[in-house]
Amino acid sequence: MTMRRDVHDELRARLQEAAAAHEPNRERMLARIERGMSEEARPDHRATRPPALGWLRVAGATAAVAGVLAVGGYAVASVVREEPPPTVATSPTPTPSPDATSRAPLPPDPTPDPTRQPSKESGEPTSPATTAPPTHTAKPPAAGEEDGPLWSDGSVDPHSNDFWAQSNVTLKTGEKLTGLTVELKVAQTGGVTSTGAWRSLPEDDFELTVGERDGFLVYTWTLKKGRTVPAGEWVFAGQYDHERGGRDAGADGYTATARAGDEVLSVAGDFARHEDDGEESDDSS
Repeated sequence: MTMRRDVHDELRARLQEAAAAHEPNRERMLARIERGMSEEARPDHRATRPPALGWLRVAGATAAVAGVLAVGGYAVASVVREEPPPTVATSPTPTPSPDATSRAPLPPDPTPDPTRQPSKESGEPTSPATTAPPTHTAKPPAAGEEDGPLWSDGSVDPHSNDFWAQSNVTLKTGEKLTGLTVELKVAQTGGVTSTGAWRSLPEDDFELTVGERDGFLVYTWTLKKGRTVPAGEWVFAGQYDHERGGRDAGADGYTATARAGDEVLSVAGDFARHEDDGEESDDSS
């Protein structure tokens, strides 16, 4: 590699010297051209070629001189220059496809949308009105003592006396209940105060609240979350004192709301005697 590089450098140095020493004699070339033209102009000169060929010869000589000067300058520039000029590659301009330029745009789909209705005022199609999903309505208040598998009854306990009484709410269910709320309302007829409450179901399964509201002593039992009431008959009782003598229970009442599966059940009643009772019930104490 070193020897080839030395030979190349020596050759380039000699070419540079030869190119620098070359001095074309421009005056001599022009004199030769003028001499040839003057010989053509003499009358005794016998023309061996047509005049047109003579002028072509003069033009060719002139072009040859110019070519020698150009080649000499190019040789000097090529030898002196250390590195070749960089070349820039250019990609040809893409020719547009006939399909892309001559194809007409697709017309819009004339098929109408069957779900759109024309507007009465503008005639333009309008989007169909969306119907709101039906909202879940709450179950109406209880209107009877029986609702599906749930049955109820209200009565004053026969062991009540002139100073004390107990009101019983009896529920019967043919299905397991996953929710249950029982409310007992005892009218304030004078001296009515709570002395306790109980239920035939486990005490820990319910939350009990007792208080006065709107002229009533109110007992409320609420089944705790995650607890259930099995099918069967169950009693919820509220105990209270009252003024001496017989007490009228005609204004007392109860309500019960239960859930069996996905169904909500609701019952309500009072403490009056029922026609199907086997015997007269004492509604006073």
